[in-house]
Amino acid sequence: MSVINSYMMNGKGNSMDKVRRVERMVAMTKLLVDSPQKLIPLNYFCDFFGMAKSTVSEDLTCVRQSMEHFQLGTLETVAGVAGGVRFIPHRKGTQANDILRDVQTRLMEPDRIIPGGFIYMSDILYDWHVMTRLGEIIMTRFMDRNPDYILTVETKGIPLAVMVARAFNKPLVIARRDSKVTEGSAISINYVTGSSGRIQTMTLTKRAIPPNARVLIIDDFMKAGGTAKGLKELVLEMSGVVVGTGVLVATAEPNPKLIDDYESLFTFYGIDENTKKINIEPVFDEE
Repeated sequence: MSVINSYMMNGKGNSMDKVRRVERMVAMTKLLVDSPQKLIPLNYFCDFFGMAKSTVSEDLTCVRQSMEHFQLGTLETVAGVAGGVRFIPHRKGTQANDILRDVQTRLMEPDRIIPGGFIYMSDILYDWHVMTRLGEIIMTRFMDRNPDYILTVETKGIPLAVMVARAFNKPLVIARRDSKVTEGSAISINYVTGSSGRIQTMTLTKRAIPPNARVLIIDDFMKAGGTAKGLKELVLEMSGVVVGTGVLVATAEPNPKLIDDYESLFTFYGIDENTKKINIEPVFDEE
C-alpha cells in the first residue's frame, strides 16, 4: 500500500484543522517525496488541507521552484480530469556530481584494498542513504528508456536496484543463482562469466516478467560483463526487451565488454598495491 493511500484510509485529511502555508508546503513535500513518480490528484490535497484548488496550485508551484533551484528533483503536472502532480527525483548536474565525488572519496580509502585487485564496497552498497541518491542518479540517466521492470541478480546488486526501482516507481525483479520451489516454475540459463570463464546458472520465475516488458538491468560491479549478458539473455528468454544496463562500478579493462549498452557511475582503473592507491573515477554529468 502506498503512503498516499495509507493517509487517505486513515482519514487524516478530514480531521486536520486549517494550517499555515509553510506547514502545508512542508506536508506536501513530504507526501510527494515519499511517493516518487506517483500521480496524486489535486483534489486529494484540497481535501487533505481543506483548501481551494487555486491555493493548492500556488503552493505546489513554490515547492516545484524550490526543488528545481536546489536540484533536488521536480514536480510534473498532468492536466485533465484524471490529472494531478507527481514528484520526479532528478539527480543531475552539479548536485549529482557532488554526490559522486563524495562516494569516490570513500571508495579510494586505502583500507578497502582486497588481495587480488579488488576493493571492498559492501558498507557503501548497504548504506541506504548513499544508495538512494545513486539510485536517483541512475533513474535520471535512464529516464528516457521508460522501463517497466528493474532487474538484478542476487545479492550485492539488490540495494542499488531497490533504490532505482523506487525512483522509477517500478517493480523490482531479482534473478536467483538457484531456483526456489516457493516461486513456482522458472526459466534457467547457463552463462559464462567474462572475467574467469566459469559457467554459472541463474533462474527467474516465469511470472516475474510478462512478454514484451521493458526491462532495465542493474548491477553493482562489472568486469567483463558476463553477468549482465546473462541477465540480458534471461530477459530475452522471457520475451522481454532490455532497454539498458546501469552499473555502479565498471572496470576500464577489458574493453570492449561483452555488452555495449551500459552506463556506469564509476570507472575502476586498478590498484597500485605499493602506494595503496585506488584509481577510480566518477562518470560525471555535464554541469
